[in-house]
Amino acid sequence: MNPEGKRLLNIVILGFGFMFMFTAFQTCGNIEQTVIKSFNSTEFHGSGYTSMAIIYGVFSASNLIAPSVVAVIGPQLSMFFSGLLYSGYIAMFIYPYTWSFYTASVLVGIGAAVLWTAQGNVLTINSNDTTIGRNSGIFWALLQFSLFFGNLYIYCAWHGHVHITDKDRQTVFISLTVISLVGCFLFFLIRKPDPESSPAEVSESLLQAESTESSTASSSQSGLCSQALNAFVQACKIFVTKEMMLLSISIGYTGLELTFYSGVYGTCIGSMTRFGQDAKSLIGISGICIGIGEILGGGVFGMLNKCNRFGRNPVVLLGLITHFIAFYLIFLNIASDAPLAPEAGTDLQAYISPSVSVALLCSFLLGLGDSCFNTQLLSIIGFMFRDNSAPAFAVFKFIQSIMAALAFFYSNYLLLHWQLLILVLAGFLGSMMFFVAEWMAESSRRESDYDSI
Repeated sequence: MNPEGKRLLNIVILGFGFMFMFTAFQTCGNIEQTVIKSFNSTEFHGSGYTSMAIIYGVFSASNLIAPSVVAVIGPQLSMFFSGLLYSGYIAMFIYPYTWSFYTASVLVGIGAAVLWTAQGNVLTINSNDTTIGRNSGIFWALLQFSLFFGNLYIYCAWHGHVHITDKDRQTVFISLTVISLVGCFLFFLIRKPDPESSPAEVSESLLQAESTESSTASSSQSGLCSQALNAFVQACKIFVTKEMMLLSISIGYTGLELTFYSGVYGTCIGSMTRFGQDAKSLIGISGICIGIGEILGGGVFGMLNKCNRFGRNPVVLLGLITHFIAFYLIFLNIASDAPLAPEAGTDLQAYISPSVSVALLCSFLLGLGDSCFNTQLLSIIGFMFRDNSAPAFAVFKFIQSIMAALAFFYSNYLLLHWQLLILVLAGFLGSMMFFVAEWMAESSRRESDYDSI
């Protein structure tokens, strides 16, 4: 296999590994609050929103050390061990206890920081200026298939169920744990990409960190510490660059809307008694529609690479428009107290007669808009910081996760219309800042005589 084919295969394997892991984890997050409301045990007092706030809060803080971990043990082992923590979090729901619930939340937050930093590193070292957009799209589309398969399973398993029994819960979470573990072991299939200047190294197999490729046997403990410290310093320097400061508003918005579509909106749909007795199973259908939007966006704007001649700004503008349409329709269709309703749901009506079709259309639009933002952010960060990819993606996830944690925290208290207002304001400001950053990237590309990306 030629070097370019090997790099493309690595991206596909990376995408499939994440697809299996997040088929389990994103499905878990989507149904978590609904499952917790249905617990028969009076000894459990956890909150799905609080758990997610802990995960993303720890995720954010852990991004400060994640580049150092990836630099020391390499991206492949980083992703594997982080995946085991994800699997442990999902397995906790088989026999849940409050202490194990929140302990697992802390551990998965640490694992998430390392996982996504390593993912950005693998994506970058298997791409160049002409393939970063395509590879970002391939990865994103494969990742978002997780929403389709996981939520289809939930719909089939819970169709017609008004209450989720202990047996229902255990069956679902045992299955999700096994699926997550499959994704972990897929990471061992990723091979070391051939350096363009040294084709003779084709036979080398395991992927290592960029900074440890030059020597293995001679690396001392002090050398590893130096690498870890250097990765941390680089992350701090990147955080305060003009380019990252501009992108931080867009990244922060993706954290807010990640919380909304992955946790809050599914809970809202499941709480709408006016949707009928199948409201709980509609959570799964909503997740499928989000996944279809994510896959379509990743395929069209990333993998097919159709919009590169016009830059990234039109794709982000499309994402903003689709999100604004979705927010407006949700405001009209979903009762304002739906995020905070008890297991019995809410009987309140918004401004129009509640429509399942409108609710699922909004799910699709949320997914499509999210893919527009994320594929372009992956692309522009991989282009602007390709020489320091691991620290740059750590900063990306630091900002995104701290905003997601904030959103999960206020989701415990704010009515739906206030949450939508925050999303509208953040989305508008984030898009404007992205446009400025893209113009800077385009200017840099022209000055450096790069090929079009």
